[in-house]
Amino acid sequence: MKGFQYFKPSYTIVFIFVLQFYANMGFAQTKININENWLYLENNTQNIDQAKKTTAWTKLNLPHTWNSEDATDLNPGYRRDASWYQKDLIIPRIDKNRNYSLYFEGSNVTTKIYVNGKEAGGHVGGYIGFTIDITNFIKEGSNEIFARVDNSYDIEIIPSQKSDFFIYGGITRDVWLVSQYKNHIDNVKITTPVVSAKKASLQIISSIKNPDNSKDLALTVILKNPKGKKVDSKTIPVSDKTANITFENIKNPELWDTETPNLYSVTAILSDKNKITDTITEKVGFRWFEFKDHGPFYLNGKRLLIRGTHRHEEQAGVGAAMTNEQHRADMESIKKMGANFVRLAHYPQDPEIYKACDELGLLVWDELPWCRGGIGNEVWQTNTKNMLTEIIHQNYNHPSIIIWSLGNEMNWLPDFPDGDNAQKTNAFLTELNDIAHQLDPTRKTAIRKYYEGSQIVDVFSPSIWSGWYSGSYKSYQKAIDVYKKEYKHFIHAEYGGDSHVGRHSENPVTGENIIKAEGWEEAIVQTKVANIAQIGDWSENYIVDLFDWHLYISENDPTFVGNVQWAFKDFATPLRPEDDIPYMNQKGLVDRSGNPKDAYYVFKSYWSKEPFAYIESHTWTERQGPENTPRTLSVFSNCEKVTLFHNGKSLGEKERNIAVFPASGLTWEVNFTKGKNTLIAAGQTKDGKKVSDTLMVNYRFNKNDTATSLQLSSEKLKNGNYLVTAIAIDHNNLRCLDYEDSVYFQCLKGGKTMRNQGTPTGSESIKMANGKASIEVVPDGSNIPIEMTVLNQNFKGEYLKIAID
Repeated sequence: MKGFQYFKPSYTIVFIFVLQFYANMGFAQTKININENWLYLENNTQNIDQAKKTTAWTKLNLPHTWNSEDATDLNPGYRRDASWYQKDLIIPRIDKNRNYSLYFEGSNVTTKIYVNGKEAGGHVGGYIGFTIDITNFIKEGSNEIFARVDNSYDIEIIPSQKSDFFIYGGITRDVWLVSQYKNHIDNVKITTPVVSAKKASLQIISSIKNPDNSKDLALTVILKNPKGKKVDSKTIPVSDKTANITFENIKNPELWDTETPNLYSVTAILSDKNKITDTITEKVGFRWFEFKDHGPFYLNGKRLLIRGTHRHEEQAGVGAAMTNEQHRADMESIKKMGANFVRLAHYPQDPEIYKACDELGLLVWDELPWCRGGIGNEVWQTNTKNMLTEIIHQNYNHPSIIIWSLGNEMNWLPDFPDGDNAQKTNAFLTELNDIAHQLDPTRKTAIRKYYEGSQIVDVFSPSIWSGWYSGSYKSYQKAIDVYKKEYKHFIHAEYGGDSHVGRHSENPVTGENIIKAEGWEEAIVQTKVANIAQIGDWSENYIVDLFDWHLYISENDPTFVGNVQWAFKDFATPLRPEDDIPYMNQKGLVDRSGNPKDAYYVFKSYWSKEPFAYIESHTWTERQGPENTPRTLSVFSNCEKVTLFHNGKSLGEKERNIAVFPASGLTWEVNFTKGKNTLIAAGQTKDGKKVSDTLMVNYRFNKNDTATSLQLSSEKLKNGNYLVTAIAIDHNNLRCLDYEDSVYFQCLKGGKTMRNQGTPTGSESIKMANGKASIEVVPDGSNIPIEMTVLNQNFKGEYLKIAID
């Protein structure tokens, strides 16, 4: 929802003042953020009176989830139950000519709202906004707002719990108090029936609430260009519940595209005689697109190679309860990498995400959360259709969205008997497809990895995990060539693999001679087939090579639509307790806090226009090998020319060429010397801009023996915390660069570990990366020494005492 005025209060007294000010001034619509000063009760009672009597309420601000650390702690499972929220909402004056409502951007999964002890409404579905009309329940002064939110296991509500991500519980997004005159605009739906470089048309359809309350209602629509200059305006009388205004001939529109995401503004003003009763402003982008049959994608008449990634909605420490700033930071990092497309997996996401995509120029695949679980009963089907309808209604006006996805792996792992019946699934999928096209004939529908329904939707993504769950990554070209012919509109969503930050190998396992390079078909039952996911080393080196090959293929194929990497950021999952960081899917290009891994720079080298150079790898500073054995070193850069220096000596200048693998030809043979090695990559762009990157590597000629113990050390961080590092060493005190077993940290006194974060320095249990693991520790303020221990089943505990500065 968008309103005329927005306000985010810090204190209740300010909130009361602003609400009174708005009422006195007669603003058409007010929308006030009420995230602050809520109470929370972790109790699943269904009785509001019992909840009120309980004394265990705690203070918090929204957004909030009770699974923020529960999802990623070391205990199996996570809380799937109900909790209560309450707020004392002060409304100093009630205007009988106005409606009052609460707008929740997202509350997971089912929600019931009580106002002053009475049930005011509810909602089913955790990833979609909803409005609760509270007009008939409120009074002047103090109002008790209670919300019961439940993320219990329920097979009648998508997504299935068999999905490879957590279903967080709580009020995970912003909440607003909205005040409107009874005559108001309920919805503005914007379409662009005609768009070309020379002219465009714009249609605005508005739903009007209570038009029969006045004979003098009029709707005015004002269109402004991206610079804020008025382009046109129209006013029509309103007598029905729907008003329609069209601007027929908009000359030379400033088009929205991924490089210049020009946004016009549309302001709809509802007036009763000379009094404004409602005002809503929306953004609009003029663009058109096309998926060529068995060929590439076109935006505004020009071929655009889709360069995409995926996003799950979560962050270390807060889970799904992210701030708008955190949401925006994710999208800016994706855009900075050079992506032009994002699949929102596997559910609609926070309104801030769509706003960012509109403004940054990121095409969007928006997805109904039908993820696994098969087809369900009648209640399940009703809930699913309602969700699709809500998604399209809420996100309709965003120019960034080009695809409504109807599901992912839908028929896999059914929750209901006969839930994987293809005939029943196809009948329901056809119904969803019809609903989507009826609600929005301007966009495409899609699904991923449900082959039996591939011909029902407009765009289909098969499953190709070359080099991870099947085959060798060098079979990728064969896979896409087959699918380009088979599917009329084919896009490749999901590819990649896991990588553990800091783990490197001089000879990463590639699967060659173990897994046939020609065998690219993915096996559904992955445990029965040898693949890199099982036998690989999860090194950053291997994933760099895999992504480099995929981009080398896609960037040089003129008939390919493009691909969408899985996934941008590491995310938590209940299905992976034995991963290197427990319960983490580590396929991200950045870790769960958003810090880039090596693979991020591979994508940036192909896609980004911001000049840079990156030596692979900044987390590979300790290496070993025989004397006089050159190592191939790659530099990832988008500069035209790069020179590599080793200990002050130039190893030569090379020209970047994306038709060469690996690293677009920016590779050198480096003969490391014993001890300290200084590497500098100096890049230069076509227009003469210069960038550089420096890496220090300690190299040794003697190979470590078997690990015999763990060694602890610490360093103080800029934030005042301490980074405690464990090193596996052999009997010669050499770091064991091949040691990968799990270690377990514990703070005994003086502080607490940053645990349950799902990050390389935020898990008390973590597998070592080249014989090293670290954890951040927060002092408790007592000034007593911090005492740490680390152990595993191979070694007795090692201890460290850290004196507080």
